[in-house]
Amino acid sequence: MKTKLILLGYFMLPFMFVAAQNIKPTYPEPEFNNEVNYLEKDTVYLTKRLEKNSSKLESKTKLAGIGGAENGYFIDGERSPVRLHRGNNFSFVFSNGASSVENTAKTQNDSTMLANGIDPAMTHGISSMSMADPSNINLYRAESGKGKRKVLTMKVPSAISFGAKVKSADKITFSLKKIREGYWEMVIDKPLGKGEYVFTMMNMGMSNMDGSSTLFAFGID
Repeated sequence: MKTKLILLGYFMLPFMFVAAQNIKPTYPEPEFNNEVNYLEKDTVYLTKRLEKNSSKLESKTKLAGIGGAENGYFIDGERSPVRLHRGNNFSFVFSNGASSVENTAKTQNDSTMLANGIDPAMTHGISSMSMADPSNINLYRAESGKGKRKVLTMKVPSAISFGAKVKSADKITFSLKKIREGYWEMVIDKPLGKGEYVFTMMNMGMSNMDGSSTLFAFGID
């Protein structure tokens, strides 16, 4: 009997290995909502918080504009404390919290609305529209020096730089993959080299009245 069990175990090993290979890691819910997190893909998926800042879009001129001008966001420190290793496949995640809502609470709310003659489908559409999503998030490569990082949306050359053109921001594209309701994976479209990078996210609601954006920074070594 014992020999049969051992033989059966050996016979089942290849099938168990294939089944294990087909099991996909689950996407973890970030610790905080409405933040861009780095997604570390291994046998288990883990999220890592990025350096978080807030900045208004500023315009800085040199010699009253004769020496040129810079428009953008400015962060103290030449290097982000959050360091990632250089590679070809970088992914980040963003959650607005909708995916972490308890189904039981949703069911109770729906029942309450139905009892009051309200169609829950109508309110679900309104609530999802009011929640943040990655459509207002952009990724830039930052310039570093003189104790600051600069995310320049526009750089105007000096008046004596004949032939120089106005430069726009070094924007990096990414593709969005919806994992579940209110949860997205942000896959960077091209390899990222060494340097400093910043996600900018326009603030929502009342917090946007001062023109500030939330910044999520990281560096690649």
